[in-house]
Amino acid sequence: FFRMIQTGIAIGMVLSRAIVRDMVPANQAASMIGYVTMGMSLVPMFAPVIGGYLDAFFGWKANFSMLLIVGVIVGGILFFDLGETNRHRSASFTAQLKDYPELFRSRRFWGYCLTAAFASGSFFAFLGGAPFIGTFVFGLETVELGPYFIFVSIGYLLGNLVSGVYSVRFGINTMMLYGTLVMLAGVAASILALAAGATHPLAFFGFMLFVGFGNGMTLPNSNAGLVSVRPHLAGSASGLGGAIQLLGGASLAAIAGVILTPSSGAYPLLYLMMITSVLALFVIWYIMRVERQTGALDQP
Repeated sequence: FFRMIQTGIAIGMVLSRAIVRDMVPANQAASMIGYVTMGMSLVPMFAPVIGGYLDAFFGWKANFSMLLIVGVIVGGILFFDLGETNRHRSASFTAQLKDYPELFRSRRFWGYCLTAAFASGSFFAFLGGAPFIGTFVFGLETVELGPYFIFVSIGYLLGNLVSGVYSVRFGINTMMLYGTLVMLAGVAASILALAAGATHPLAFFGFMLFVGFGNGMTLPNSNAGLVSVRPHLAGSASGLGGAIQLLGGASLAAIAGVILTPSSGAYPLLYLMMITSVLALFVIWYIMRVERQTGALDQP
């Protein structure tokens, strides 16, 4: 029960994007979200190490004490420092619900939302299938498998850094396009390496660096886009978009677990990741087409 209550912290991922969009225009929002996500991507890299030391020196319950301390610190900062950024608040929750059809009718909202869902879907599919591939295809023990996941984490970190630096200059649609192409190239390179007879785990895990890098370029920009389509509904768009991303990612992770067998190798997972990347490219092309018809996001 208490672990379920902890999931309320997910609101931070939703509202952080909306807060950024309340403060700055779309392209600059993509840059800021890139930096924010880059910081967030460091947590999965270091949290297991910190948790391991806490467990070793103080016992496993020390991890919950650490979470409590961090929660109090973050809560205090939010209470004393974070002001209201939404200048277009709805009069009531009912009024907010009445605004949802406006969001649903937006073609660009669904375009950015689906781009994020397909792009993150490749990432979630990898997370769902990679442990099976590492264990049953490459014969890795659990302790040997862990370090190979660093490639996708480093790629994601670098991709977010690139988003932070270049999104304002090139625009969110261009960054999404390049990011998805990088993802597709990484998956294709892994397929070619395995088809050429490569048997080392790096033939699969090494190229996931590019999948992570492409995600790091695509997701901050697609998230900035979906909260910028209707700025006065940024919070609603962020919540709905995040839910669709997680639903799509969970579905693809489940599919990855079903289609893989010891005899199939890594190919089914790689083909699934390639399909989602191609679908993301198609949606990005559609967004660019709509933008040519209706104008840029920050235009009236």
